[in-house]
Amino acid sequence: MEQFQVSVSVAPAAKVTFELVYEELLKRRLGVYELLLKVQPQQLVKHLQMDIHIFEPQGISFLETESTFMTNELADALTVSQNQTKAHIRFKPTLSQQQKSAEQQDTVVDGDFIIRYDVNRTLSGGSIQIENGYFVHYFAPEGLSTIPKNVIFVIDTSGSMMGKKIQQTREALIKILEDLRPEDHFNLISFSSEASQWKPSLVPASTQNVEEAKKYANSIQARGGTNINDAMLMAVQLLDTATREEQLPSGSVSLLLLLTDGDPTVGQTNPRKIQKNVQEAIGGQYSLFCLGFGFDVSYAFLEKLALDNGGLARRIYEDSDSALQLQDFYQEVANPLLTTVTFEYPGNAVEEVTQDNFPLFFKGSEMVVAGKLRAQIPDVLSATVSGQLPTENITFQMESQVAKQEEEFQKPKYIFHGFMERLWAYLTIHQLLEQMVSAYAADKQALETQALGLSLNYSFVTPLTSMVTKPAEGQEQSQVAEKPVENEKDPSGKGLIPSKAAIGDGWLIQDLGPQSHKVAGQSVSSPACCQEGHCLPKHVGAFSHLFFQILAVLGTRGTVPIKLDAHSGLSDFQVSMSSDMEPWDTHCPKEQVRKDQRWWEGELTKP
Repeated sequence: MEQFQVSVSVAPAAKVTFELVYEELLKRRLGVYELLLKVQPQQLVKHLQMDIHIFEPQGISFLETESTFMTNELADALTVSQNQTKAHIRFKPTLSQQQKSAEQQDTVVDGDFIIRYDVNRTLSGGSIQIENGYFVHYFAPEGLSTIPKNVIFVIDTSGSMMGKKIQQTREALIKILEDLRPEDHFNLISFSSEASQWKPSLVPASTQNVEEAKKYANSIQARGGTNINDAMLMAVQLLDTATREEQLPSGSVSLLLLLTDGDPTVGQTNPRKIQKNVQEAIGGQYSLFCLGFGFDVSYAFLEKLALDNGGLARRIYEDSDSALQLQDFYQEVANPLLTTVTFEYPGNAVEEVTQDNFPLFFKGSEMVVAGKLRAQIPDVLSATVSGQLPTENITFQMESQVAKQEEEFQKPKYIFHGFMERLWAYLTIHQLLEQMVSAYAADKQALETQALGLSLNYSFVTPLTSMVTKPAEGQEQSQVAEKPVENEKDPSGKGLIPSKAAIGDGWLIQDLGPQSHKVAGQSVSSPACCQEGHCLPKHVGAFSHLFFQILAVLGTRGTVPIKLDAHSGLSDFQVSMSSDMEPWDTHCPKEQVRKDQRWWEGELTKP
């Protein structure tokens, strides 16, 4: 969620209209576009009306609505009208329909209103839409057969996964394994301080193998540290061996799925070295998808790991439906249809395009390419899309009548005219920001300059820009809203209040001193001797959160005594603590680790 707050003064009894205008690229996932609207007026509203207009030149293949608050009375307030290319959804409840009951003045309208739809598709090059010198090409052909896949699930079972996380991971894994097809091959790697593989090699997804894998998934337990480097290299080695020994189906696609909730704490713990090791090992042969569980995970580390290797990263939110989130993500990449997809447009017609080559196309998704047309263009814009099937290459041809498209998009009054140009800019900025994640210093500066220029030119709030609200005469000073970004510190600058103290839960962390160190994606104050590779890493449970919490609160106040008691299920704590404490013993006041009594005490000093 991105929240922007603006304060205004309203005269008593005055009539005021608040208008919020925003633009969003609806992404096709699992075969549908989904528009989510929050409807939470918090009170009965005399004139409450929602109108949703849809215009799709390809034709609307299906349309459905869903609501978390709909009652039989409210259903009468919902009307849906639709023809071949347009749809109109209206929700206009009366006061009585909004009431929970005749006796209660509270509203029942409180929740989500969801619209899902898709457009007509054929085995073709998709749809090209044109307006005001820009075009958008949507590509999602029907009728292609699924390519067999080889997938290795790399699952974090460190101590911080204990409890609800590991339970939901088991549930999701079991459901995912049931969805494997007989022609697929797979294996499981679980890792904590060390990595272990379920089978010595990838195996076919036969009924017997799937049942065995489900039993294995159901037995995994959370304990120990987080050795991401060894687990990933083991997974790549498994795929390398299977490919070299020709154990996998010809033309199949190999995928790696990493699920973790923490930073690397055992083995190679330098994120950059891990990223380099994994990228060199994969060598562009396989796609890596990273799932970050919760908010303690270093998401920037996972994002770079995925983008460097032809995949993407996704955060899994800790909630009651985490298992469903895991399953949904898997379904998005479970059915590869094409590999090495390339878009080509005539050079005499197209001046600039966004990303025009993609490693994989999955069933239910959609590829979107936007471009800028030259001043003098032909009457017809053509496009060629090429890709690879398991045994052959395939080519799609597409043509679009420029004048007809221009006219078609000028008719609907509710369309933001010029949106294709803004969509081109939006996609370009988004892709530049992604490229910055993997770029080196010199290239990164050039990419940032280009992204910043587009952001300012088109008034997009990005991690490089801010939103400024200009006050009316007599109002308070201007307000600036920054776009939330990963790994940023708590902007409040206030003291540290732990949100919870349960094992594995996150704590709010704020940098209160001049020396800082990135821990679990957050900045915390730490002793000057805390150099890269010489810090107490993030360990299981609340211990590490408490430890870094104390460092942060310590600030410049000198020395504080500390004693940490180990609880059940954290038997690895004192072992890893003792080995990783050596740098502190060398450069900081002496601490003592007592393995036999399972507690640690000493003094932490802020130099």
